[in-house]
Amino acid sequence: MQALAARILLLWGVRRAGLAVLAGAIGALALPPFDIFASMFVSFTLLVWLLDGATGNAETGRAGLSSSFWTGWLFGFGYFVCGLWWLGNALLLEADEFAWAIPLAVLGLPAVLAIFYGLATLLARLLWSDGLGRIAALAAAFGLVEWLRSFVATGFPWNAIGYAAMPVPLMMQSSHVLGILAVTPLAVFVFSAPALLGTRRGAWIGLPLALGLLAAHLGYGAYRLYVAPLPPGDKTITVRLVQPSIDQSQKLENTDRIGIFEKHLALTAAATEEGKPRPDVVVWPETSVPFILTENPDALVRIGDVLQEGQVLMTGAVRAEERGAGLPPLYYNSVYMIDDKGQILGASDKVHLTPFGEYVPFEDLLRQFGIEELISLPGGFTAAASRTLLKLPSGLGLYPLICYEAIFPAEVAPDLAGASMILNVTNDAWFGATPGPYQHFLQARLRAVETGVPLIRVANNGISAVIAPSGRIIEGLSLNAVGAVDATFSAKSVPERSIYNRQLNFWLVLVFMAMIAAVSSLGFIGRTN
Repeated sequence: MQALAARILLLWGVRRAGLAVLAGAIGALALPPFDIFASMFVSFTLLVWLLDGATGNAETGRAGLSSSFWTGWLFGFGYFVCGLWWLGNALLLEADEFAWAIPLAVLGLPAVLAIFYGLATLLARLLWSDGLGRIAALAAAFGLVEWLRSFVATGFPWNAIGYAAMPVPLMMQSSHVLGILAVTPLAVFVFSAPALLGTRRGAWIGLPLALGLLAAHLGYGAYRLYVAPLPPGDKTITVRLVQPSIDQSQKLENTDRIGIFEKHLALTAAATEEGKPRPDVVVWPETSVPFILTENPDALVRIGDVLQEGQVLMTGAVRAEERGAGLPPLYYNSVYMIDDKGQILGASDKVHLTPFGEYVPFEDLLRQFGIEELISLPGGFTAAASRTLLKLPSGLGLYPLICYEAIFPAEVAPDLAGASMILNVTNDAWFGATPGPYQHFLQARLRAVETGVPLIRVANNGISAVIAPSGRIIEGLSLNAVGAVDATFSAKSVPERSIYNRQLNFWLVLVFMAMIAAVSSLGFIGRTN
């Protein structure tokens, strides 16, 4: 290991840049659908050794700042290109109009996101040392920039490093206590620990600490799953997930709206499996109704005819709000609740819109260059000021998250009081049979574990599932499957809660890592053999 570390430390030029990109790309193998957890140990070990070569020792002053930034940027570029290349698939659906933008999605967005990782390695350089402290500095810096990535420029925390440490329910439980933001710096510390074998400095304390963190991660998972699982809820509910797998090009052509609508109705009306309870709630995916419901009363009648007595439909649809005085209506990406009489009982609008998908940032400027939103509506979608908790006739509350709103943990827990379940409707058919739907599913799945609330997720082409608070899949449909599946589970209303403690945990972990880095840089710990 020492010989390999020395060779990497001495690399320069194209070879150094190429290895940095490769290290990031290797790390992307830890993401779904591959879930090769061990790849992150290789990825971050290489990054630490590359930074050793980029920064030299503590006496080199600030000469290594630029080199450290570009090492981190190249690492991030490799990670995000290999983790997000599938975004280009959405542009291929209307290639005649959007194919020119594929390089922006596949290379441009990763290049921008990589700036955060360049900033992380730059910050780590400020407390860099030749022992344990350098991996603690890297952990603190990555934790900080992943936090920034969750809200800067509306936020895009997709594929945060912490998710790589949680591929299966056993390894997801730490997020219930800490939250994904606090898991990330701890994960970076553990992933980087093998780099200590390359210098031997700090290994005597760093490796046992990393092994202890990993053991605690797995041990708590086993405890929560097998020793002290969460108690069941006080009410039982049966939910039918409808996954029609409508081809996205068919939805965009908008020529067979009746056929699309009838397919949803047919799956809704499918017979219940013998011996199983009748569904209380039926859920359709995001924007599954191919017209404005309030302008089509016949569609509401058809829904009422298909639903059995007492059943409720939750469906994604576009909602139009008239403004009068000759002004065009405002359009919202919404979830409707409809009863067996075809009456709309409630609706909740999307709060966090998808940039370039549902609206164009800096609209006036970018439209001059021909940049439009993928979902064409006059003026695009309008963001709601807040979400509306949807109360079922049984009294259970559904907290709706539309599409990628489920990747923002800080937007879930503060408003969850009174909810019994999280409802996530989405349409990942834009991305085809690529890693995108699998990555989206994992991130939504973690919201159930973090909050301790069951999650109902319905996607047009999958992955649809009901997720228990433990992260286990109760029932589900795989990617591109067509059908309906019923899931029976228990739920209860969530009392008043806050994410304050999880935010506090994040900052405590960050400070802890920064203190290790600072003390080590002064030569007190982790710098001797």
